[in-house]
Amino acid sequence: MIQPNWELFFSSLLPLLDGAIRGTIPLALMSFAIGLVLALVLALMRLSSSRWLSTIARVYISIVRGTPLLVQLFVIFYGLPSIGVVIDPWPSAVAAFSINVGGYAAEVIRAAILSVPKGQWEAAYMIGMSRARALTRIILPQAARVSVPPLSNTFISLVKDTSLASVILVTELFREAQQITAFSQEFMLIYLEAALIYWVICLVLSTGQGILEKRLDRYVAR
Repeated sequence: MIQPNWELFFSSLLPLLDGAIRGTIPLALMSFAIGLVLALVLALMRLSSSRWLSTIARVYISIVRGTPLLVQLFVIFYGLPSIGVVIDPWPSAVAAFSINVGGYAAEVIRAAILSVPKGQWEAAYMIGMSRARALTRIILPQAARVSVPPLSNTFISLVKDTSLASVILVTELFREAQQITAFSQEFMLIYLEAALIYWVICLVLSTGQGILEKRLDRYVAR
């Protein structure tokens, strides 16, 4: 029976955690924040009365959701240089993940906005609010509560997807695991250790999601 190399396990723990703290988590947070802004713009475009804006958003979302994230990452990092646009690995990863999040989260936000009763719009107009003011003060806060669970799931998935950034040499958790295994040749041990760290991060995020949902439920009329 093969005995685990516990010395290697504990010695590699710090570099893996460092990759997660300095690479995986910041990459996910930055990409998600940018992606949310993009998603909100796309959702409003989809709901716009302008046929052109709606069509542009619809095509964008269709392309993003219909192509693999890895392909999107390769197009940005390896494809753009062929037309003279060279982007460093980290910004390339942020761009690819943000674009991907934007495409998926846009439909979540659009559905959340549509879930707000039309009477809320009418009430806002009756007290003299413009459409923009009604959207920001009345509709979006209610839609935000509805969209928390699916957007939280999107963020958790993004944390795991950041491992794809290793293919363009971005230093994060999985890239650190690859470098350690290259020297130690302990593939099973190190990759299981990396998987354990991903699982713990996602477990913490899932717990936080549950707490946030319970807090938001306090403001729902029964």
